[in-house]
Amino acid sequence: MPLFVQLREHQSLDEGLISKIKQTLRAERSPRHVPDVILSVPAIPYTLSGKKMEVPVRRLLMGEASGKAFSRDSMKKPDAMDWFVDFAAHRDQRRAI
Repeated sequence: MPLFVQLREHQSLDEGLISKIKQTLRAERSPRHVPDVILSVPAIPYTLSGKKMEVPVRRLLMGEASGKAFSRDSMKKPDAMDWFVDFAAHRDQRRAI
């Protein structure tokens, strides 16, 4: 499972930042928590009650249809999930090749 991060405006996900994230996770959590891949996303999806939508993102990445994985009506910003839907679709296409 990749680690998805939303960066501040004018910040980029370069090798220095990736290294810092990995070192921090390794030191403050454990080596087991260090992801293989860190990806920058335009927005992190949240529910109306303010919870991160981790389970729906995981369900999308596991191949579940977006209509079953989450409800746009329960989201603060429904378009925040669009990037993840697109990512999951392209990820599935790459696996099929």
